Amino acid sequence: MGVTTTRANPLTRLFARGRRTVPARPVPGAALAEAVGLHVRLGQREVLSGIELTARAGEVLALVGPNGAGKSTLLGALAADLPAAAGEVRIDGRPVGDWSAPDLALRRSVLPQSAALSFPFPVEDVVRMGRAPWSGTPFADADEEAVATAMTAAEVTEFAARPFSALSGGERARVALARVLAQRAPLLLLDEPTAALDLRHQELVLSICRERAAAGDAVVVVLHDLGLAAAHADRAAVLHDGRIAADGPPAEVFGDALLSRVYRQPVEVLPHPRTGAPLVVPVRAAVNARIPRGLPS
Repeated sequence: MGVTTTRANPLTRLFARGRRTVPARPVPGAALAEAVGLHVRLGQREVLSGIELTARAGEVLALVGPNGAGKSTLLGALAADLPAAAGEVRIDGRPVGDWSAPDLALRRSVLPQSAALSFPFPVEDVVRMGRAPWSGTPFADADEEAVATAMTAAEVTEFAARPFSALSGGERARVALARVLAQRAPLLLLDEPTAALDLRHQELVLSICRERAAAGDAVVVVLHDLGLAAAHADRAAVLHDGRIAADGPPAEVFGDALLSRVYRQPVEVLPHPRTGAPLVVPVRAAVNARIPRGLPS
């Protein structure tokens, strides 16, 4: 059973309207986000067609595929930020349209591709924004602990007082991740969280994803690096031309023929010599053969 509460804090009016049901912790394997026969149109173009996908508590689900395949659009639809032209998206077992914005904020957190703020808020204040949905609930007492824990996990504590606008791209990305972690929603939707990060922090972010899944959350993450997806995801959904070409454990769906066709680039998939995780290697000889030799200097 959830806890029903109201809040009367005038500083966060969005979350003060009406009654909210604080979600109970999900049971392992529970479907926290579902796309059922999902079609999404952007303008006159159908970007997603007939998507069937479920994100479950306790797993990391990677969305992979070439540019323009529909990964970010699918994430946006799962977040209820993009409407379905047909089909349905469900969050916590209910159609997304049945949830109010404050109720959705208790159930899913979203990390967009880029983080921009118009005002030079200190880093700590940006992370604290993730706690707004819990204001007025019994869990508001955990705000300070949640903010501190999230900042430590994302390794941003050392510049807590710096203005967000003064950070590098990679630092901003980690602060944005800390905001999502502080929100403590059971469904995390992350769009290319490693794009601006160095090698160490790419591994850090995916390790955090694994930790959240181990704690019972569902994590859906858009990735371009197939090696990261293979090493850290429980499942991978390979998108191609707005459809899911394959969905399953990376070791099962990352095959030479499928990935070569989807990415229009010959690849070899080899097992890692120590872990056995798939390693996706471009067949560069096929590309190099098409490059003219002896160009004038």
